[in-house]
Amino acid sequence: QAQLVESGGGLVAPGGSLRLSCIASGINFSSYAMGWYRQAPGKQRELVAVIGSGGTTNYGDSVKGRFTISRDNAKNTVYLQMNSLKPEDTAVYFCKARRFTEYWGQGTQVTVSS
Repeated sequence: QAQLVESGGGLVAPGGSLRLSCIASGINFSSYAMGWYRQAPGKQRELVAVIGSGGTTNYGDSVKGRFTISRDNAKNTVYLQMNSLKPEDTAVYFCKARRFTEYWGQGTQVTVSS
């Protein structure tokens, strides 16, 4: 049974940084594209960043230049380094694994506020 578990969320002041982690189990991690998505209250879930099995990355326009996605296949883990955080980055952040099917984590709350 596939399972994705996110961690690293919390409360941070504007301009601060956080690093999210997502540990996967039950899948052949290195074969999956991994992504981070977020959903703010009253808004649709949106793409934050994705990284392919070969390491190719893609970012949502609102986070380009501030966020970095990476993966460690030896640890079955995908990371999201978030710098220069803004209040509008406040959301629940979800991890997704995709190959022939999709798996989602339960999410971790990120709150950017002074």
